[in-house]
Amino acid sequence: MTGVMERRDRECILWRMPRSMWKGVISFGLVSIPVQLYAAIDRKSVQFHMLDKEGTCRLRRKLYCPDTGEEYDFGETARGVEIAPDQYVLVQKEELEKLKPEGGRTIDILDFVSLDEIDPLYYDRAYYLAPDARGEKPYQLLLRAMADSGRVAIAKMVMRSNEYLAAIRVVEGRILGLETMYFADDVRDHGELEPPEVDIDKRELALANQLIESLAAPFEPGRYRNEYRDRVEHLIDEKSKGHDVVLPEHSADEGGQVIDLMDALKKSVHQREKASKPKGASKTKDKKTSAPRKTKSKKAAA
Repeated sequence: MTGVMERRDRECILWRMPRSMWKGVISFGLVSIPVQLYAAIDRKSVQFHMLDKEGTCRLRRKLYCPDTGEEYDFGETARGVEIAPDQYVLVQKEELEKLKPEGGRTIDILDFVSLDEIDPLYYDRAYYLAPDARGEKPYQLLLRAMADSGRVAIAKMVMRSNEYLAAIRVVEGRILGLETMYFADDVRDHGELEPPEVDIDKRELALANQLIESLAAPFEPGRYRNEYRDRVEHLIDEKSKGHDVVLPEHSADEGGQVIDLMDALKKSVHQREKASKPKGASKTKDKKTSAPRKTKSKKAAA
């Protein structure tokens, strides 16, 4: 029994250890740095499955032709791109293989840029780049040089048969992070979405700036939680224990109402000022500033 438990403990430890999802080299001039790529994000989400209404059978999707109802296996399918309604250009797997980008194990650094030049809109997925056993020294060299320069490397790489644009930067001074990026033609133009020019009252702008300053704080990621996910996980945990759960009623949505902007700004600033005051501060202040009450001395009886 002890051997079984030890084996399970080892399996749990291995399961928790991050797994390298890509191995290759960073090409830095004539220097090659062996690295491994690890996912930086472990998204915490509740995974729901499609079941029948009684919850006894997990349902599956099937590949079928809506015209004939005939079902198909995945091996019987082909890839096609729709160029007009119900007109497709078929592309064979062999054709795609010949078009695959070369250099599938190299991260080619193209440029070094300032971090503030990159709009976060271009970032896609985040990863960590860790040194392979053979590349610890050149890895540290690149990490320290980038930390000294304060610049970010723009690179190209191939992963899973796709070509990616990527930004490599120093994370907390200890490791290199890689974020895949969208290419310029992937990002939609926002010109048609921009609001029209309007006159802004100086008092409204001053109040808006005051509200921003009252909400200013250092970024501490741990302060923010996915409260909806927490509630869903609590619901699942309680139901798995056979407990009845009383859920709160949703309040009516009051969005879309026309508001007085100046009045809303004033109330917002007042709420922030009230919330930022320590409890009991006003009472303490009143005690210190209030003058002592004078009492009339009683006249001695004649």
